[in-house]
Amino acid sequence: MARVIIIGAGLGGVPCAFELRKRLGKAHRITLIGSSPYHEFTPSNPWIGVGWRNREQTRVALSGPLGAKGVEWIAEPVAAIDPQAHSLTLAGGRVEPYDFLVVATGPKLAFDEVPGLGPEEGWTQSVCTQEHAARAFEKYQALLASPGPVVIGAAAGASCFGPAYEFAMILDADLRKRKLRDRVPMTFVTSEPYIGHMGLGGVGDSKGLMEAELRQRHIKWITNAKVTRVEDGSMAVTEHDDEGKPRKEHALPFKYAMVLPAFKGVDAVAAVAGLCNPRGFVLVDEHQRSRKYPNIYSAGVCVAIPPVEATPVPTGAPKTGYMIESMVSAIAENIAAELAGKPATAEATWNAICLADFGDTGAAFVALPQIPPRNVTWAKTGKWVHLAKIAFEKYFLRKVRTGSVTPVYEKYVLKALGIVSLKRTDS
Repeated sequence: MARVIIIGAGLGGVPCAFELRKRLGKAHRITLIGSSPYHEFTPSNPWIGVGWRNREQTRVALSGPLGAKGVEWIAEPVAAIDPQAHSLTLAGGRVEPYDFLVVATGPKLAFDEVPGLGPEEGWTQSVCTQEHAARAFEKYQALLASPGPVVIGAAAGASCFGPAYEFAMILDADLRKRKLRDRVPMTFVTSEPYIGHMGLGGVGDSKGLMEAELRQRHIKWITNAKVTRVEDGSMAVTEHDDEGKPRKEHALPFKYAMVLPAFKGVDAVAAVAGLCNPRGFVLVDEHQRSRKYPNIYSAGVCVAIPPVEATPVPTGAPKTGYMIESMVSAIAENIAAELAGKPATAEATWNAICLADFGDTGAAFVALPQIPPRNVTWAKTGKWVHLAKIAFEKYFLRKVRTGSVTPVYEKYVLKALGIVSLKRTDS
């Protein structure tokens, strides 16, 4: 009997646990380790930030559905990984051996790279976690009581721009419903070279599409921007030219700010010699397998993917839900093959598919593959995207509760977008 351990109970780890159980049957032991008792549906966090959702509505206690499928569940952070001994140590000191390890931890949030950034030791809010989003909603109450300037954006090195755009639009929509929007000037600050770049080099006419959305909502923007320092009520931003040279300094006043940070690898993973790049992201081959440790696989935001292109201010490449699902399917297929004495041959399709909610409308982006040139480039807007994302949230959480979570993106999102089923050979 082999033991497979998955670290991380997010959009990668939970589907991986269920898919491995389905593929491997009861002959092998599957263990999922997460840092809290819950799976938290991260795409809902912008809604939590304005009070349209609460944490209980967008998370699932995992002990029930995992237990029903015969997956061992451990709700405790991992403190260290020993790849030579094929074991890991939990925060409480307990040692867990493994035959195969799947790293799906997500990122460490690098607020410390900008003085004053972040909700814990700084002056800005975040929607990267449910805890942060709930705190953002608490701070939002002060803005509602005393309206004033708002700054929303993404720091240098950020790779996940969608939630920043979503939160800016959702905040705008909520303020309009409350008849307070005219008292809240808004500025969008981003390290992207242009609006709608999104770490993807743009998707179709995403530049014109997203600029039009911001203009319609009277949201000013600063691109090629690096947030250099945040103080109480003031954000220092350096705007760069196309060669990456500083061209203008901005001192932006704010009563409320939400800035997405750059990502790094979590400490326990980044500390493993030869496993990661200098930022702590796991280096994998075409089969999602570590380049140094053949029994370690990785999926999701913690995987090292080079930027789509060089930009004047550093930007990273996003890992969207469909891409993560594809990574997970490849990992499950490869581990099953190895346990059957066959070589690992499955490869993930690194395609980008995104449903971005704007509060009362939304935008859908499809880039197949993620890195240009592409076979498919597709971007559409409409209220249907807003409704589709609400429906998908309910669909995904229901699938987690019943332990049948994969492959939800292919079955739901692609069908909703009218795109025929995609196989790995599409890339």
